[in-house]
Amino acid sequence: MDQFEEAYESYKQQGTPQANQSDSAGKEEIIAVRKNEEDNIIAIKTNSGRELDYPTALAEAKAGNLANVDVFHKYGRDILRSEPDGIKENNLDQLPEF
Repeated sequence: MDQFEEAYESYKQQGTPQANQSDSAGKEEIIAVRKNEEDNIIAIKTNSGRELDYPTALAEAKAGNLANVDVFHKYGRDILRSEPDGIKENNLDQLPEF
């Protein structure tokens, strides 16, 4: 393993525990989504049973109230996206629909 690979492996090991420890503590998690005819997510459901329209979900995520999601500015607007963790099954697009 060369110095670049070693540095990257060290970086990955340092970052993972911090993200897992602080990310979801006391925050609601998204467990299901509602999509429109174009397959766009228009609402989310949290593990506490709340059903939020997309603009409200964005506001909750920006306020730090939702675990494992980020808000990105893309296509000229804010969008909700799962945090990149390499697990396809927990991506918002892969969650069950309600």
